[in-house]
This record gives sequence, C-alpha cells and structure tokens, in this order.
Amino acid sequence: MNEPFAIKIRPASNADCLAVQALVFAILREYGLKPDLDGTDRDIADIEAHYTARGGLFELIEDERGNLLGTVGLYPIDDETVELRKMYFAPVLRGRGVGKETLRRMLDAARAMGFKKIYLETATVLREAVALYEKFGFLPTAEKHTPRCDAAYYLDL
Repeated sequence: MNEPFAIKIRPASNADCLAVQALVFAILREYGLKPDLDGTDRDIADIEAHYTARGGLFELIEDERGNLLGTVGLYPIDDETVELRKMYFAPVLRGRGVGKETLRRMLDAARAMGFKKIYLETATVLREAVALYEKFGFLPTAEKHTPRCDAAYYLDL
C-alpha cells in the first residue's frame, strides 16, 4: 500500500524547464517513447512562451521537499479549444488518484478560461492515461498532429 504524503501544486516558469524535461523524458523512455525537444516537446523548452503568454497554464506537482513528481498543461489552440498537454506523473504518484484529481482540475480550469472543447493526443501504450480519459467521457477523434501519438480525443466542455 502506498504511504500518503503531501504534494503541492504550483505554476511553472522557465526556471523549471530542465526539471520538467528530465521528468517528462524519463517517463516517455519508461514507456518506450522517444523524446523530441526539437518537435513534439519543444513546448517544454520555453514554458512561458508556449503556455503563459498564450493564455494557457502549466502546473507542477511537487512533494514537500520540492521534488518534481508531475506536470500538466493547458495549451490554447483557438478561442474555443484548448489542448491538454504533458500530463505525466512519476511512478510514486501513480495509483493515488492524482491523475483523476489533476484531470478534473484541468477541466474546471479550461471551463473557467472560457473554452468550449478540450483536445488531447496520446500514445495508446500509456494505457492508464487512455483509461482515465475515456472514464471522463473523452471521445476519439481522427484529428492527430503529433507523430509520437497514435490516438487523439476530445471532450465538449
């Protein structure tokens, strides 16, 4: 059984880019996926330009000592659509309900920001993530832009 521990959630800044990259890339490799800082992952090389300046958000989940354990972002596509990006959790967070809580928080944030639709792309090898999205009512779509991802979903807000 996983022992409980405190986590904190805070907005990311560019000072966090290297830590974010290290966490995201480690998780991608864990699932046999290739990091791509020049393409798919360029958004985490400049979080402020790709999220904050566009009217989105990027959050970090840390333990009580400030160790990075999770990431999640909302990337505005247009006035009505936002993309859920970079929702990754270190193994120590998995199975604790953090994914559910984080997704719920992101859906609430997207609605509060005035978006009508949330979109995401994922790799089906991330089985836990796919199951979570489907449990929340996300529907598959053929619209896909990211080479590493083999599935895309949307949810009307």
